[in-house]
Amino acid sequence: RAEDEVDNRRKGGRGGPAGPAKAAPAPVRAKAPVGGDRRKGAKMTVSQALSDDGSDRTRSLAAVRRARERERLRMMGRQEATKVTRDVVLPEVITVQELANRMAERGVDVIKALMRMGVMATINQAIDADTAELLITEFGHRVRRVSESDVEIGLRAIEEEGAVLVSRPPVVTIMGHVDHGKTSLLDALRQTDVVSGEAGGITQHIGAYQVQLESGAKITFIDTPGHAAFTEMRARGANVTDVVVLVVAANDGVMPQTIEAIRHAKAAKVPIIVAINKCDLPDAKPERVRQELLQHELVVEEMGGDVLDVEVSAKAKKNLHKLEEAILLQAEILELRANANRTAEGVVIEAKLERGRGSVATVLVQRGTLKVGDVFVTGAEWGRVRALINDRGQTVNEAGPAVPVEVLGLNGTPMAGDDFTVVESEARAREIAEFRQRKKREASNAATARGSLQDMFSRIQAGEAKELPVVIKGDVQGSIEAIASSLEKLTATNTEVKVRVLHNSVGAINESDITLANASNAMIIGFNVRANPQARDMAKRDGVEIRYYSIIYNVIDDVKAALTGLLSPTLRERFIGYATIREVFNITKVGKVAGCMVTQGTVKRGAGVRLLRDNVVIHEGTLKTLKRFKDEVKDVREGYECGMAFENYDNILAGDQIEAFEIEEIAREL
Repeated sequence: RAEDEVDNRRKGGRGGPAGPAKAAPAPVRAKAPVGGDRRKGAKMTVSQALSDDGSDRTRSLAAVRRARERERLRMMGRQEATKVTRDVVLPEVITVQELANRMAERGVDVIKALMRMGVMATINQAIDADTAELLITEFGHRVRRVSESDVEIGLRAIEEEGAVLVSRPPVVTIMGHVDHGKTSLLDALRQTDVVSGEAGGITQHIGAYQVQLESGAKITFIDTPGHAAFTEMRARGANVTDVVVLVVAANDGVMPQTIEAIRHAKAAKVPIIVAINKCDLPDAKPERVRQELLQHELVVEEMGGDVLDVEVSAKAKKNLHKLEEAILLQAEILELRANANRTAEGVVIEAKLERGRGSVATVLVQRGTLKVGDVFVTGAEWGRVRALINDRGQTVNEAGPAVPVEVLGLNGTPMAGDDFTVVESEARAREIAEFRQRKKREASNAATARGSLQDMFSRIQAGEAKELPVVIKGDVQGSIEAIASSLEKLTATNTEVKVRVLHNSVGAINESDITLANASNAMIIGFNVRANPQARDMAKRDGVEIRYYSIIYNVIDDVKAALTGLLSPTLRERFIGYATIREVFNITKVGKVAGCMVTQGTVKRGAGVRLLRDNVVIHEGTLKTLKRFKDEVKDVREGYECGMAFENYDNILAGDQIEAFEIEEIAREL
């Protein structure tokens, strides 16, 4: 028994302390190996979780997501805190997309902001500057308003002080009457060019060319078809010419177009050199020409004036060198200088669309040097210079002041007289061209709806100076001038309506006349001429009215009738009746109604009425109702009773008088 007791004690001794010892480390055995996935292991106490150094812990997917979300929100908060305030350049009109880009905001947010303001706009829709300004302020940016035309600021740079100016060749335009030998003189002068030697050496004619004399001096000639192109270029602000050579035939003397040429040259304030041509003919009378020029205030040197004159013969090539010397002498007096070391500026002399070459413009460089590769703007077109071709058909790399060249590389065809300016980048060129195109479009859209002459008369707009635009085409220049001057005299005394002669020329009515009339809403007067079939079809399509005449008086009478229709009619008042208020009734939903007796004439519904109290007008307006018993009537004659109510007025008393009147229009005459 003692042995059993000892055994029991031994077992109890081992079991007593072992029980708690084995229970405590149980979780330690369950501990997952380092780097293993804890989630697959046994449960874990809070103290163990906290005592871990974290090296063997793997973050749950949810924890990663939560952390990412927290980071994103923190970043968004930081972005909002450091919002960039921008200076937004705002033109007169801007699209929603462009505005969003300039503010660096999302297009959707801008559209939402517009919707909150009550403006429904798509991303490509244009909004006005005031709305855009409100938006920019709402988004917390600063506004800098600019005018749309600001894109052109600094386009034609002002000459810097201290710039090196070098002398340049003079630019000469030859003008004169038809058949006085302008073209022959040009050809003869071209043959004096020492570089090409003969006219055959010039491979192509580009509307302007340069002649080099034996002395080494150069002269640039512009071959414009008469003074019309010269005037057109001047009207477009292109004062290209330095000297005008006026060609007068010695046997013909001063003719109508010679006088016009003198007028245009004087208007342009350009010095004139008179070339008395055809001096080799037996009936040549140069002295007579000099005498005739005196009538037009051109006093030649022989007669004590300051106008140079040279007797030449293009056919016999006589005194051509004297003419050239006179041109150079005049150029010397003018001291023609230009800065060659700057960006080029010039004028388009003519432009055309050529097959295989695209749009080609003949440009006369005025300042600076034009180089291949330059980006330029001309009129509403732009481009990059692909090639430069001189007047002899040779390809050149650059062109200096007063040098005429053909420019290839235009996006479209400009017009003669457009300015030609080199700009720093394609973006600037495109911006300027787009602005000018938009202006051009707006100008053409401003032309009112097309229509017949009758429609034109009916479009009377009160308070505006009205115009009747006309295009005159005739068989002879004399008739055209007579018609134009007679039409202008019609309205000389009248400031309210005037005739505007848009265009007048000799010849049949063609498509360009129809286009001009269509654009300007003008009528076409054909005097002893007819429209060609294409022009007739075009006029029918566009609703342009062509009127044919053979007697000048008929033209004047018709236009007079047209202008009489355009004059605002005179408004005259005509008294129609009197009524006296006998009693005043207050009627629900109607207001005060006057019970009246018509004492004189008639009172009509819709007529103008005046309320007189003691013969003083206290109200003028119209009648709201005119009743006889319970019926609404059109008029009430003298001796009858009626009920009247005024429109928006009820201060009426018994004993007041009502005066009724009508306003009639009387057509005015010139």
